[in-house]
Amino acid sequence: MSFVTLDNISFAGVSACVPHTVYSNLDYSHVTKEERELFIKTTGIKERRVAGENISTSDLCYEPAKQLIEKLNWDKNDIDVVIMVTQSPDYFIPGSAIILQHKLGLKKSCLAFDINLGCSGYIYGLYVLGNLLSSGQLKKGILLAGDKSTMSTAFTDKSAYPLFGDAGSATALQFDKSADTMYFNMGSDGSGKDAINIEHGGSRHGIQKDTFDLIEIEPGISREKRHLKLDGIGIFNFALREVSPNVNELYHMANEKMEDTDFFIFHQANKLINESVRKKLKITDISKVLYSLEKYGNTSSASIPLTMVTEASSDLITKENTLCLSGFGVGFSWGSALIKTNQIVCLPLIELM
Repeated sequence: MSFVTLDNISFAGVSACVPHTVYSNLDYSHVTKEERELFIKTTGIKERRVAGENISTSDLCYEPAKQLIEKLNWDKNDIDVVIMVTQSPDYFIPGSAIILQHKLGLKKSCLAFDINLGCSGYIYGLYVLGNLLSSGQLKKGILLAGDKSTMSTAFTDKSAYPLFGDAGSATALQFDKSADTMYFNMGSDGSGKDAINIEHGGSRHGIQKDTFDLIEIEPGISREKRHLKLDGIGIFNFALREVSPNVNELYHMANEKMEDTDFFIFHQANKLINESVRKKLKITDISKVLYSLEKYGNTSSASIPLTMVTEASSDLITKENTLCLSGFGVGFSWGSALIKTNQIVCLPLIELM
């Protein structure tokens, strides 16, 4: 357990973006109609948004960042930090945050760097950005979280292809001495590195002779070594083993009660995993547990802010809220946060053509 607190940080706003193109899992022709229907029932994922070849991850984060800065009426010269959380950067080098620092017209003294994290990345990113701002030497920052996950999945892999959607997001934090304390609880276990993995393409196994060979793993699952592979049972067991204890510890250490929480916003892994976590946490008011995966699928690091935008915007804009955020997955890596918001800027969902 890594329980930490942040003071002097207010959550100013959030925005999210998805591609315009909708893919229905009812049309996934690689499997039978019966398999499609069972998949949707089990995972809860009916549709996903898929970015075309002309759209990169930074494109999915640029529009929400640009519009959020404008809506907040922030002077770009006052923005001191921009962080990008992604596992599908535009390039190996340079980092996507640096590209967006320039594209957004931010000052050259603005800190800009990437964090290589997936499903837990939004929680880690909030903490890293908040920690940089909490002393007051840096005043305002933008957290970008997004992935173009569909580029890494094989159409012939029924275990991964229908799960993922593409999305990007922007979150604004600022130094504020009057802000409520934020609480974080984070963990990692690298022994699970093979459960969610792209084997080829990095410095361990680069592009090799067999990188593009289509290999049948089992009926319905064929992929190349450059594609994402998932160990479904291993991921499910990891989520049940780590997530609910992590959230319970967070509440205990923060001396807060779950019944006082307005919304629980978990990483949108799939319905089976998330509902199992909810039941282990004994959250009986299911209206407080928000889902966006039915329309957008598993959107990796963008799933929590995307869910905030699509499922809680009216509450976030109009009143104070206590939010429990929890991200978990690739690594293995996980983290949860308790934050309070008060009439923040929450833009309507942006669709990118």
